[in-house]
Amino acid sequence: MPKHKSKAYVSDSDDSDISDDEKAAKKRKLEKKKKQAEREEDEGSDMIQLSNKRYVSVREFKGKCLIDIREYYDAGGELKPGKKGISLTTDQWRRLKESMDDIDEKITDLVG
Repeated sequence: MPKHKSKAYVSDSDDSDISDDEKAAKKRKLEKKKKQAEREEDEGSDMIQLSNKRYVSVREFKGKCLIDIREYYDAGGELKPGKKGISLTTDQWRRLKESMDDIDEKITDLVG
């Protein structure tokens, strides 16, 4: 009677005790982090941080330049734009800049 030798399981990674589903989830998570870092690098160069989660960015939308003042939120380690915010056209932005002295005066009147 011939002896049957059992085939040894050889893993190409150190995660031999992790299931295939867990490995796939780990891979997706790493890919997501990589994409997020690339996106943040692209967006981050145009984003100016105002506070913890508020940013100003200049972007193009439907062929128009917009100044976007927006609050971001943390979605599982990924920073995403929220609904709270405003997008100003360049004309509105210029008008806001022209009004800065008046706004500063009103702030001084309120705060002191």
